[in-house]
Amino acid sequence: MTFRLTAPVVLPCDAECSVLRDAVVDVAADGRIAWMGPRAEAPVSDAPVHALSGALLPGLVNTHAHTPMTLLRGMGGDLPLMPWLQDVIWPAEGRLRAADVHAGMTSGCIELLRTGCTTSVEMYFFTDALIDAVSAVGSRVVLTPGIIAAPGWDRIGTWEQMRDAVSARIDAVGLRSGPGDRIELGYGPHAAYTLEPHALASIGEHARERGALLHIHVAEAAEEDAVQRASHGSVPALLDEVGVLDGRMLAAHGVHLSDADITLFAARDTAVAHCPGSNAKLAAGIARTAALRRAGVRLGLGTDGPASGDDLDLWAEARLAGLLARVTSGDAAELTAAELLLMATRDGAAAIGRDDLGVLEPGRWADLVHVDLDDPAFVAPEDDAQLLSNLVWAAGSRVVRDVWVAGDQVLADREPTRVDRADATKALRAAAARLHP
Repeated sequence: MTFRLTAPVVLPCDAECSVLRDAVVDVAADGRIAWMGPRAEAPVSDAPVHALSGALLPGLVNTHAHTPMTLLRGMGGDLPLMPWLQDVIWPAEGRLRAADVHAGMTSGCIELLRTGCTTSVEMYFFTDALIDAVSAVGSRVVLTPGIIAAPGWDRIGTWEQMRDAVSARIDAVGLRSGPGDRIELGYGPHAAYTLEPHALASIGEHARERGALLHIHVAEAAEEDAVQRASHGSVPALLDEVGVLDGRMLAAHGVHLSDADITLFAARDTAVAHCPGSNAKLAAGIARTAALRRAGVRLGLGTDGPASGDDLDLWAEARLAGLLARVTSGDAAELTAAELLLMATRDGAAAIGRDDLGVLEPGRWADLVHVDLDDPAFVAPEDDAQLLSNLVWAAGSRVVRDVWVAGDQVLADREPTRVDRADATKALRAAAARLHP
């Protein structure tokens, strides 16, 4: 064992969303959790002990993000999805260089850590720059490089070249690499409206052959995929027809899903990344979370990119997800605080097929978040139910103090330990100044 953390409260995010009092988390030399439970039952150890004053919980899992779009934050902020994407964002992205993406990702990773998010599922370009940024900051990523065939995007290659670049990288280094397996690779076909069915089928085949996650935008806005719906009935039906749903599949957004689509996703064990903030800002709609949950669809939370979702705060997404679910269902008990906390941790890890993240239990990575319980958001921290309620509905990201990834402390008292936050912000603003008209 490398060290032991003690805390008045530990939230392991097990299936029951337990609240453990006066508990211990032991971290092994390989960066995984060696033991977790009440201090009175902890094994004898002479490892260094770090006594924390608040609560420990698993790192949050952001199941859909385009984090380098910190560079484009605020651009076209009052447009619906397709004009925003085609008329504002894509032209701006056409001016991006690898150094710009590195700056955007570095600043974004710091922002994620400061909210307690240790893992993000990213769809973007300039893969080397993304990996270098994540490695420098010390966070964790499931990187699904974007694959697209749309006007203007041929500047970075054909969809075949984009697909083959991902496959070659996985074949060379494996699905997971880096200290603590911080980097996982997958495939990011953009959408059914930016790739032909045969392209989707081919990308799906490459992903299945390698056991990789396939991460794609599905049914985000009502008007985006009219052609595909007219020809196949729905985008999920199209994806099923070409075999994409047969592998590890993550559908981002899933706003406009019919009962048949939801039944299909449940039958194929397709997961959905729910992004309520971005969906609301772009007036794309409200995903049917109650129906998805009832059907047994794996459901995680995502921030989307900060150009549409504006921030990278998964706590804010959890609160909004709960509020929208209650308004649309008419049920004030729809999505409780405990369920929302699990969506941001345990369920998010399950949605991306990672049984080594999202829960504090032996064998999983020691991706840990320390939150401050002295904040006035916690009015009765001695009561388990009220503590969970206050954490999710009132406190959120502002109480995050320290973060560890694979046992390495990467945030200390809200500041990154590996990079300078002021320097990262300066680099971000310099890159953004060149991109904004």
